[in-house]
Amino acid sequence: MTTPATPPSAIPERPSLDGLEEKWGQVWRDERAYAFDRAAARAAGRSRVFSIDTPPPTASGSLHMGHVFSYTHTDCMARYKRMRGFHVFYPIGWDDNGLPTEKRVQNYYGVRGDATLPYDAGLQPPHRGTTASMKAADELPVSRRNFIELCDELTVTDEEAFESLFRRMGFSLDWSISYRTVDDHSRATAQQAFLRNLERGEAYQAEAPGLWDVTFQTAVAQAELEARDYPGHYHRVAFHKPDGSPVYIETTRPELIPAVVALIAHPDDERYAALFGTTVTAPLFGVEIPVLAHPAAEMDKGAGIAMCCTFGDLTDVLWWRELRLPTRSVITRTGRIQHETPEWITGAGAALFAERVAGRTAYGARTAIVEALRESGDLDGEPTPTQRKANFYERGEKPLEIVTSRQWYIRNGGRDAALNERLIGQGDAVEFHPAFMRARYANWVAGLNGDWLVSRQRFFGVPIPVWYPLDEEGDPLWDKVIRPTEASLPVDPAAQAPPGYDEAQRGRPGGFVGDPDVLDTWATSSLSPQIASDWRGHTMGRETDFDVVFPMDVRPQAHDIIRTWLFATIVRSYYEHGSVPWHNAAISGWILDPERKKMSKSKGNVVTPEDVVKEHSSDAVRYWAASMRLGTDAAYDVGQMKVGRRLAIKVLNASKFALSFGSVSGDLTDAVTDELDRSMLAGLRDVVAKATAGFEGWDYTRSLEVTETFFWSFCDDYLELVKDRAYGSRGEAGAASARAALRIALDALLRLLAPFLPYVTEEVWSWFHDGSVHVAAWPTPAELSTGGDVAVLPAVGAALSGVRKAKSDARLGMRAEVTALTLLAPAADAARIAAAESDLRAAGRITGTIASADGDAIEVRDAQLLPVEKVKPQPQPLPGS
Repeated sequence: MTTPATPPSAIPERPSLDGLEEKWGQVWRDERAYAFDRAAARAAGRSRVFSIDTPPPTASGSLHMGHVFSYTHTDCMARYKRMRGFHVFYPIGWDDNGLPTEKRVQNYYGVRGDATLPYDAGLQPPHRGTTASMKAADELPVSRRNFIELCDELTVTDEEAFESLFRRMGFSLDWSISYRTVDDHSRATAQQAFLRNLERGEAYQAEAPGLWDVTFQTAVAQAELEARDYPGHYHRVAFHKPDGSPVYIETTRPELIPAVVALIAHPDDERYAALFGTTVTAPLFGVEIPVLAHPAAEMDKGAGIAMCCTFGDLTDVLWWRELRLPTRSVITRTGRIQHETPEWITGAGAALFAERVAGRTAYGARTAIVEALRESGDLDGEPTPTQRKANFYERGEKPLEIVTSRQWYIRNGGRDAALNERLIGQGDAVEFHPAFMRARYANWVAGLNGDWLVSRQRFFGVPIPVWYPLDEEGDPLWDKVIRPTEASLPVDPAAQAPPGYDEAQRGRPGGFVGDPDVLDTWATSSLSPQIASDWRGHTMGRETDFDVVFPMDVRPQAHDIIRTWLFATIVRSYYEHGSVPWHNAAISGWILDPERKKMSKSKGNVVTPEDVVKEHSSDAVRYWAASMRLGTDAAYDVGQMKVGRRLAIKVLNASKFALSFGSVSGDLTDAVTDELDRSMLAGLRDVVAKATAGFEGWDYTRSLEVTETFFWSFCDDYLELVKDRAYGSRGEAGAASARAALRIALDALLRLLAPFLPYVTEEVWSWFHDGSVHVAAWPTPAELSTGGDVAVLPAVGAALSGVRKAKSDARLGMRAEVTALTLLAPAADAARIAAAESDLRAAGRITGTIASADGDAIEVRDAQLLPVEKVKPQPQPLPGS
């Protein structure tokens, strides 16, 4: 191995971490250090490309430590693969659409979208981040187009801040391969994939019960649910048999009695066996309903018999579907009871509904019906408090309602057992890291009970690219979908006329209407591999990256979105390509606060990374992140960042010493002749092998651990042991061996640490190398093969530690002289220590005899010490001399 000479001026007199991020960040930016070389990648072939399906962070506010945590993991692997000679495809995207963006825009500007309003070219929103939050009634209504423009404006501003932090963190992204999930390319890609799903029958629309958030006024998919405790009351209510005797049910939602379609009990429940196949009459509204059996009824819950309403919860949907029950919905999209009296309620019940229930909120209707039940005598006792489980949208604050509406779906195996099995099999084709995360995928897919709802009732997103013709009465013909050509994408059906029509026909009988909805954010994000690699361009016959990067090598992401992003991406890739979208899934955990609770904005325990990075340095924060393994939740730990900062500073100082001996030329490996030096390199050879195995096994934390452990031993023991010899105390041969070994070790250690500490390693590398450490070859055991006994350095280091302990126990400084000692050691270790005795004497300041004795472990005894102040006192100069 040879290394270039070191120009003395290249090493700062006082190396510091300060300013390294600005210095090297600018260099990497100017030199496009991490750009994907398409021509070279094509020439090398797919096997020499490492492609990453980078998570597009949601650009709706500030970044958090979770971003720093998981993106650091990915960047460590990207840097390792680049040093291994791979052409690394490492794009970056921004996820702009979704409810979080719309909510942030509403709060930031003080506006809300209203599709009925015309566009205002001179709109000035009432606020620009000058208010924390507003009531909906105080928000300025603006047109759909104005609202979208404000969304676009704010997300671009947020993305600039995100990019600044990502660059400061040293993420080696190719910034020329970037996208936004609402840019023309992403919209066209998402619309093209949807149209192909529609053409093949994988996408369909249906009028069906679905989960609805009354706050955000949008449908919600199964993957976006959270079950939370919600306070309520059990009401014991009497239904009536034909003979007038009561059948009591217990319900937390008496306001849904107008929507009841059956009473359901378990088929094995003997209490109700005689009722199956008969009918009962609902209280207050007099509707006759059947009593039916179904195994999903819980015999030990409440009265053991439940009313099925369309729809109170997901069990009602199950019963409705499997027992083929009628639909009698009374809850509207606003969360209120409908104003019109339902056709199935007549007589006195109809009057009661109109007078006391119609148009009320669910809470108001519940209060009115409970009072009416008291009056009729159908309420047995008073309501009893309880905590019930209710479904919430993960970002919502009110329980979801189930309303019937027309929505778009993509088949995902939730209603097709054969497809379900095939999609579970697709998960088996992906290597999960850690492996146990595969079970989370399989369990989620196996538990699906409905297809993927992909339409959303929002403004900012990818429009569903279809229109519908209107009949002569002006009603949409839903089954006569009008589709655009793929070449015409992207399209906005709310602003463009379909082929064969003009804008004047919009909304008129015999004309057309555009689909008003947008695609779910996951319906676009699930195509991140196709968007980043320009699959659309590939389908149009252009030369793109698609054929050299897809299927990608890795999808890094958090474990909580296995059910959404990971699964949805597998579904889309299976349909479009018949393959998995990537070969590996690297799953990270959550960031926890000091009390081991997940950090989240709603809990107020989020730490934003900008100030943390400035205080501790990017390398220190990356060290903290890389110290946590994949798949495990990690505590936010400033102490660990301080350890990382000390490590980075030590790299600077130890490197300055190792390079302080001026020019070292020739074949360095041949110059290493001393047994201690050869032992150190033999130990480093083992570290290289273990660090490489760690990265190859997706355990980069292990790679950091073994490298860091060796580095501190290298500094604490080896540097101290060879210092005098490197300065020439044992002649030129001994000095040359030490200096060569220091150069070889430093060269390898910087490359081992480079994926984790990119700034400090780049800085030191520049002191004695041209080019970047981040494109240097990853070290190999072969380049460290000097034939040494790996056990020599640990043995001598243990002896030195014993000497240090003796001085510490005597409360003397490390410069104290040792005039005699006894060294206990096994025979093999004693021989190893003897081979490096001169280095041990110099480092430990041992001037007297070293007696040897057999021992089970290396130990120093009976050390005789001379305090440093009594060692060769120097005369003090006279004042003024």
